[in-house]
Amino acid sequence: MTKRESLKPDLKLDIVLKADSMGTQEAVVSAIEGFHTPGVAIDVIHADVGHISQSDLFLAETGSRLVMGLNVDILPKTKEMAKEHQVEVRLHDVIYKFLDDLKAIAGSLVLPEEEERVLGRAKVIALFSGGKKSVILGCEVLDGSLVIGQKFRVISAPGIVYTGTIDSLHIEKEAVKEAKVRQQVGLKVEGFKRARTGDLVESFEVVRLKKHIRWQPRGGVFRY
Repeated sequence: MTKRESLKPDLKLDIVLKADSMGTQEAVVSAIEGFHTPGVAIDVIHADVGHISQSDLFLAETGSRLVMGLNVDILPKTKEMAKEHQVEVRLHDVIYKFLDDLKAIAGSLVLPEEEERVLGRAKVIALFSGGKKSVILGCEVLDGSLVIGQKFRVISAPGIVYTGTIDSLHIEKEAVKEAKVRQQVGLKVEGFKRARTGDLVESFEVVRLKKHIRWQPRGGVFRY
């Protein structure tokens, strides 16, 4: 794969554009070509002047089922067709609001960024047999806590060597739900026996940075 190919967006938003004049149409197309929406390419599959007709809806069905109109209306019989064919028609009368709306739709197609938050760290100070295909990590909690149900990873000298979910914790012979700082706890790991004393155990969670609502075409006409 060439460097140029690797930079191609993963997602595409196809739109049908209708405007009140050729000048407006050209201005909107030019603005769209200048958009920078990481991960999404916006493709105007058809642009024309005049009110939105049934043929525009048929064209929209070949793409993302989205028709965007600026300073135009939709022909009466076409309104019902938009509902029936699940094509979304969005009408604007101010160009900057039109462009902002289109950017928001494109941006919603990309999943929001996520980050990992470390909840606890522990050092492996001993290893015990947990059965034929498992091992019990004898850990001392250094900070935070280890809690049943949390994701965790084992970090060795080369890096992360195992990732899983905390299913059981034991302090001495007692099953516990949580191990806190300075406590020594046994953590059973299934299907993994390459841990070493001195390895680090981290519990963590993956958090989305913002609420996400992904655009999907609604059949009908919407005015903004």
